[in-house]
Amino acid sequence: MNTTLLSDRTTGYFQLMRPPNIPTAWADILAGYAISGGSASVSSLLWLLLATTGLYGGGVVFNDVFDAELDAKERPERPIPRGAVSSQEATILGGFLLTVGVVAASQVSVLSLILASLIAAATIIYDSTTKHHALFGPLTMGFCRAGNLLLGISVLPATFNSINFGDFSLFHPTYLAIIPILYIGAITAISQGEVYGGNQQTGWISVGLMAVVIAILFGCAVTSVHLISALLFVGVLSWRIFPPFIQAANDPQPDKIRNAVKAGILSLVVVNATLSACFLGGIFAILVLALLPLSMGLSRLFAMT
Repeated sequence: MNTTLLSDRTTGYFQLMRPPNIPTAWADILAGYAISGGSASVSSLLWLLLATTGLYGGGVVFNDVFDAELDAKERPERPIPRGAVSSQEATILGGFLLTVGVVAASQVSVLSLILASLIAAATIIYDSTTKHHALFGPLTMGFCRAGNLLLGISVLPATFNSINFGDFSLFHPTYLAIIPILYIGAITAISQGEVYGGNQQTGWISVGLMAVVIAILFGCAVTSVHLISALLFVGVLSWRIFPPFIQAANDPQPDKIRNAVKAGILSLVVVNATLSACFLGGIFAILVLALLPLSMGLSRLFAMT
């Protein structure tokens, strides 16, 4: 086999999986671990990290499978249109990754298995049906991220009964799941203009959703026993996401929208670090934040969208 072809095929498989985005999924799990109290076994945490790798990787692979015809016109550099990987090969890869995700989650608990199965189903629904819908697309993708955070919390299933760590206010996991729903909804909504440009109304809706996310995280921070570190992370998150999103809303050109989407995806790590700071403090939050340079480094090698 031609070595150049083999290299392009190998690169194509990695491109399908969007490597820069996978550390952001790991951050979801680590934030869930923090919300659960950080007392679960390391083995359970590792199983869930493997699970989210498979679920996220499989989801984005199927994104390209279902978009192959559209990408042939709009993004011919993607692996399937350029012939590096066939649609059949990509389908096998996506199915394998989703299966790994569900099986790995089953090693933790029945609840983890249920959540992983729901995430896998939601990714297929998003990729095949709702992605191009102005309302249901962002909602479905937001549900996937919310499920991923809940998957991390399921590292200690008893957490779903109640959360009350010392002086920390009572936050049930289902309430916290609204954060990724709103956040991913904002990114998904504005990303619809990546190719041909968007409109200001959608852009400002995305900015408004981000503002609600910041407000919720600020509320978590001011009621946390780790007040200072949590507020610092809220400030860092605000600094990272508002400038590019406001620029894209003011001037919704493709390049500005892509910059906003990239900043939003990378800053998912900061969102999870902020949640971690609220529940386990600054040291653990810094460990989560360490995934950001990894994601940024990979983004120089592979596209994020």
